[in-house]
Amino acid sequence: MKVSIGIVATSLLGLGWIVAPAPKPVEITEWAVPWENTRPRDPYVGPDGRVWFVGQTGDYVGVLDPASGKFERFELDEGTGPHNLIVGADGMIWYAGNRAAHIGRLDPRTGKIVKYPMPDPAVRDPHTLVWDANGDIWFTAQGANFVGKLMTRTGEVRLIPVPTERARPYGIVLDSKGRPWINLLGTNKLATVDPATMQLREIEIPRAEARTRRIGVTSDDKVWYVDYAAGHVGEYDPATGKFREWLIPAGEGGRPYAMAVDDRDRIWFVETGVRPNRFVGFDPRSEEFFSITEIGSGGGTVRHMVFHPQTRTIWFGTDTNTIGRAVIPGELRAMGQ
Repeated sequence: MKVSIGIVATSLLGLGWIVAPAPKPVEITEWAVPWENTRPRDPYVGPDGRVWFVGQTGDYVGVLDPASGKFERFELDEGTGPHNLIVGADGMIWYAGNRAAHIGRLDPRTGKIVKYPMPDPAVRDPHTLVWDANGDIWFTAQGANFVGKLMTRTGEVRLIPVPTERARPYGIVLDSKGRPWINLLGTNKLATVDPATMQLREIEIPRAEARTRRIGVTSDDKVWYVDYAAGHVGEYDPATGKFREWLIPAGEGGRPYAMAVDDRDRIWFVETGVRPNRFVGFDPRSEEFFSITEIGSGGGTVRHMVFHPQTRTIWFGTDTNTIGRAVIPGELRAMGQ
């Protein structure tokens, strides 16, 4: 299923209408997941090119072979509520047991699962996982209000409480120095952790109404986020402490949610406040939204996505029960360039 849309802007200059270049679409393909109404989400490309994902309401780990279109399913315990997964270089699948207070490791060759429970019963909901350079896993726990780190070789879990109550730590990424950066969805703040001291620091976004959901880092270690509550894409520069923000094409009600940064430091996100959802590209160099593409299935809500540099693709799951792939052309440029 491939659908694209272009938006044309016009302006009156003298006696004639000038038509500006339309934001360019990207190619999006979607695969219908065979297990209905299971909220497939958070796909991740494994070392063999297969795409792994979780069925949040179906209690499974799934895998798609994009070449053949075939799916395979690995059952998890009832009530696991898997929320997110990542794949190791060895092919092991690590998932967040969001409703069962553990992080799990699935060996797809044998189907064996090893569970790493949270050492504090208050940390009931591991949410989003991300690798560090040593092969350990940083994660958020939204409802519990913690950030954590799982040492994959020993199974040790270290937990860091977030000082602001009900801050709801959500998305998480690492910068080039190995520092985690976290969205605090329940407040107008971001957070970061010093990996040497495990000390967490909160950074306040100037707009009190901001509520950010996903986060990314560009090659210059600037931190990017999408403001779900008020329809902005924003930049935080840790070197200067300054923020910059841009209103997204769909405006304050655009509900930007899933986001990713590509290998040219362009920001991609999904507007979930419109129907169908729209996949949008923003170029920080020109400060322009240069690409808008409708998601053919409608999307429902696209909650998380990742960029795969080897294939220059972005993968995402939808609430309309599909796994999606956006091909990101290298020559795509902002309007006017």
